[in-house]
Amino acid sequence: MRGSKGALGIALGLGAGLAFGAGGAVVKPLLEAGWSPGAAVFARIGIAALVLAVPGLIALRFDLRPLWRARWTVLAYSLIAVVGTQLAFYASIALIPVSTTLLIEYLAPVALVLFAWARQRRAPQLVVVAGSVLAIGGLVLVIGPGGGGLDVVGLLLAGIAMLGVCVYYVLGERADASVPPIALAASGFVVGAIVLGATGAIGLVPFTAAFVEVPYLGTVAPWWVPVLTVGVVSTAFAYVAGITAIRLLGTRLSSFLGLSEVIFAAIVAWFVLGEAIAPLQALGGLLILGGIVLVRFERPSGAAAIALDIDLVPVPADAPRTETRRAERRSPS
Repeated sequence: MRGSKGALGIALGLGAGLAFGAGGAVVKPLLEAGWSPGAAVFARIGIAALVLAVPGLIALRFDLRPLWRARWTVLAYSLIAVVGTQLAFYASIALIPVSTTLLIEYLAPVALVLFAWARQRRAPQLVVVAGSVLAIGGLVLVIGPGGGGLDVVGLLLAGIAMLGVCVYYVLGERADASVPPIALAASGFVVGAIVLGATGAIGLVPFTAAFVEVPYLGTVAPWWVPVLTVGVVSTAFAYVAGITAIRLLGTRLSSFLGLSEVIFAAIVAWFVLGEAIAPLQALGGLLILGGIVLVRFERPSGAAAIALDIDLVPVPADAPRTETRRAERRSPS
């Protein structure tokens, strides 16, 4: 990394973090105006599918056979990492602050460490244990007495979203190398939009929308403005910016820049939605981020490498991005 490329990579990494982080604050007024999580997620991934479909086809050189060979990964990615995670995320932010939901989602790396520890019966490195303890302690502060009586259902939904992010990481680790990251993401959005639209059409997932003016970044705008913003900026742009940042900076620095998503989400939600952060919650958030940084310092080898060496580029959490530990071949959300 040197000169203008390094500066551009940092700018894009932070831009992706801001775009992803602002997504929750942009969507929440729609939910409060009467949009169901299903309708909001459908609008978001539908727009992202339209924006990324052509770039995805170009990345595949218009050959869909790699997607067919990876069809089960694509299906799981679509239904769990895209649709399931975002439904849980939107349902959660309708009940608790955006930043709290994101902090819980960002515990996914710690959850993966604990899962691998239990499955392999091999203690992780000391730095990982320290990071996990730090992050869990931070979570206690975020949802404990300093949480101001947070809605239990909202917290459970955030936990479900975190599990979806865990699945996203594992799928990204095991994805077919013949499927370019942007093609996997695009196919995930396309399949996810089709499946979610079908379930909404037959009434399995509630679809309600209020086509009214809503609060938007300190002003008032028609409903379609935040919908386009979250689909184009907080999903499609953020994804491409994250990919480019990794290629310019490498995975390590991009991983740390990805943590800016939570910080930006808290700042935007504070200014736009008035979701002020209590001092204990702020401290808990810092502990969680610090714990994740420590977890990132582990360099597992051999069998212990199951989804532990993961990238924290802006994802989303709320906005799924295709994980890539696979060097510069990236993918975000």
